Amino acid sequence: MSDRLPRTLQLLNDLVSFDTTSRESNLALIDYVQGYLAKLGFDADIIYNSQKTKANLMARIGPSVSGGILLSGHTDVVPIDGQQWHFPPFSLTLDDERCYGRGTADMKGFVACCLAMIAEIDPQQLKKPLWLGLSYDEEVGCLGVHQLLEHLATQPIIPALCLVGEPTSMHPVNGHKGKIALRCQIKGKECHSAYTPQGVNAVHYAARLIHFILEQEKRLTKNCDPRFDPPFSTLQVGAISGGEALNIVPNFCQFEMELRYLPQQSPSQVVDGIKTYARQQLVPSMRESSADCDISFKTLAAYPGLYLDEMTPWLQRLLHWTQHSTPHTVSFGTEGGLYQASGITSIICGPGSMEQGHKPDEYIEKDQLRQCLGLLGRLIHFLYEQ
Repeated sequence: MSDRLPRTLQLLNDLVSFDTTSRESNLALIDYVQGYLAKLGFDADIIYNSQKTKANLMARIGPSVSGGILLSGHTDVVPIDGQQWHFPPFSLTLDDERCYGRGTADMKGFVACCLAMIAEIDPQQLKKPLWLGLSYDEEVGCLGVHQLLEHLATQPIIPALCLVGEPTSMHPVNGHKGKIALRCQIKGKECHSAYTPQGVNAVHYAARLIHFILEQEKRLTKNCDPRFDPPFSTLQVGAISGGEALNIVPNFCQFEMELRYLPQQSPSQVVDGIKTYARQQLVPSMRESSADCDISFKTLAAYPGLYLDEMTPWLQRLLHWTQHSTPHTVSFGTEGGLYQASGITSIICGPGSMEQGHKPDEYIEKDQLRQCLGLLGRLIHFLYEQ
């Protein structure tokens, strides 16, 4: 239909206008989508977080039977802090080919396409249902989707396919790495730096543990899978803090680390190895000076990897509909691994490119939106025919 793109651009304008940076609430956007669906005659379930400051949305359109397709997107965006924008980040700016604004590529462009196509659906023609799932806090570790999946597990029916519309330039993706992020806290014993043997330097023990982590990172490079880039699991420390003054032996240090692992690998071997080294090698040495010394770990975020066999029928259909011969893998993580782990076949395919995501002057090309609308039209037609 000729009005698909204009409708999509209006919806994208509305979605971008909501500042849904992960530190902010997404409730205004969720209310907007719920109201939009209600005007079309469709109900949506709202699943709040424990503080009721954020929410997921799950809607189902069509018959109450198992199967069908779930269109999955997240509502939060990354911060604009410290970035130099030439366009207002929370207002859509259009030129001949591009749409500028925070979240246009990652991933409000896909959500706008979904909402635009839902307006065309005749629910009486659907043989299988179409689902729409929107989550919060994906950008800070796929946090909100866990509640959404718990809600879905209580339903009498589930979808057969989850299409996660992360930006892949409309190229179906059948694999990505898993991730686990940890915060490590080292509790030492302070004293005057003139009497260092009387203290336990938390920064020094953090350095020893980080050195051990870097040695484990080298070992990970020996196990390669050429389908991924980089072709091995990676391990890195991304933030560290500790110490108050140079003449004080620091009694506290903390750092954050992440493991991005190949989907066929288990993260527990690496993580357990790091914790065991800390518990068996470092803590006993620290407690020779003070029994109160300790090293603790807290999981900040975790999601599994994803890999889907290339001959899976749903993947073959998407490759045909998008006119690609083979799928891709990506280095960034998505909620797809969690949907896959819950028993729903999951594929990543959406408009835009992560080359533009998370950057100043983020944009999505109008042609990418057109391609996405075309794919969604094919998916809906498929549900009419099943």
